[in-house]
Formats: sequence, structure tokens, C-alpha cells
Amino acid sequence: MKIAVFGTGMVGNALATKLVKLGHEVKMGSRTAGNAKAVEWVKANGAKASQGTFAEAAAFGELAFNCTLGAGALEAVQAGKKELAGKILVDVSNPLDFSKGMPPTLLVCNTDSLGEQIQRALPETKVVKALNTVTATVMVEPTLVKGDHDVFVCGNDAAAKGKVKELLASFGWKQIVDLGDLTAARAQEMFLILWVRLYGALQSPTFNVHVAR
Repeated sequence: MKIAVFGTGMVGNALATKLVKLGHEVKMGSRTAGNAKAVEWVKANGAKASQGTFAEAAAFGELAFNCTLGAGALEAVQAGKKELAGKILVDVSNPLDFSKGMPPTLLVCNTDSLGEQIQRALPETKVVKALNTVTATVMVEPTLVKGDHDVFVCGNDAAAKGKVKELLASFGWKQIVDLGDLTAARAQEMFLILWVRLYGALQSPTFNVHVAR
């Protein structure tokens, strides 16, 4: 599959690299073509890796991942709005606000979410929220956390969620909890406030939660 990855940071790099290793063709998107981090990533990942602007990546991909920082996510995805029409966009971003230092607060919560804002901005795109509740290394290698643990998805389109679940399974995820429609992105994003506190308490980002049944 041809896949676009928006974002050149730790999350975008981890996901794009994993997708290439799984045999997909991946174009990493950023605000400007020739972004230094994107060029470096392409050199490290061979013939199936390429880079360009957000719009170029969106046009290339049959499916896209948004791995940009929450504060810039809307601007990033809107740069590829036309090209993302009719496609699945997996939103991995979190609306974290570090303007007052640590721990962060949320730019939006309770009655809205970044995932929903992205869906409203891209009404013809099928937005699925996923992977935002774990650190980048665990996203692509869930066995780093021992024992049973869960990843969450939500979205308004059942078929789109099904496709994303297939991708997550190819990453190694065995326990995927579907939280329903995209309003559940509020819960997934608000979990980050607890995640940050757990990170501080455990002194490691390599952890996850399990829903005991």
C-alpha cells in the first residue's frame, strides 16, 4: 500500500520506518519539500521511502497518518485537504499545551477533541483516532510492554476502522478496543493527562494500560 505520514518527529519517524519494513511505500510529508529530517529518513530507509510537502504526501498515499504536534495538526492536514478526500486519515496527534510548562494541559477537551476538529475540517476524509495513547516505540512494537495491554480506536466509519485495525494487527497489536464513534477521541486524548503523570512516576515511557474484563 502507498501510505502518507505527516510529521518528521519521533512518532512520524517510528511509524514511517515500521510501515516501510512491512513492505509499504511511504512518503513522509512536512511543511516544505526537502525538510532535513525527512531527507535523512529517506536516505536511511531505501527505495520505498520518499518525502515531500503535506499535499504531495496526501496525494501519494492511499491512506495517511497524522503524526504532527497537536498545536499544528489542523494546519498540516488542511494543507492536504483536497488530496485526502475519500481517504482514511489515522490521527495520532494529541492537543497538548506546554505553554505553562509541565505537566501540560489540553488545548481542547470535554466537549470536543482534536480528532473531531480534524474531521470537521476534512468532511470528505474518514478520520480514525488511534495510537495516541502510547509512546512511539510501543506504537510500532507493542511487545516492548510485557503482558496483556490494549490499543484504542474510534471513528465514524466502520470500514475505515476495520482497515486501521488490520494495520495495527500487522504492527503486532493483539488487543484492539473499538470505543465507537469519533466523539470517543475526547477520552483518548484526555488519557494523555494521566499518561504524562504515569511517565513521571515510572520514569519510563515504555508502558501501557490493560482493560481487565
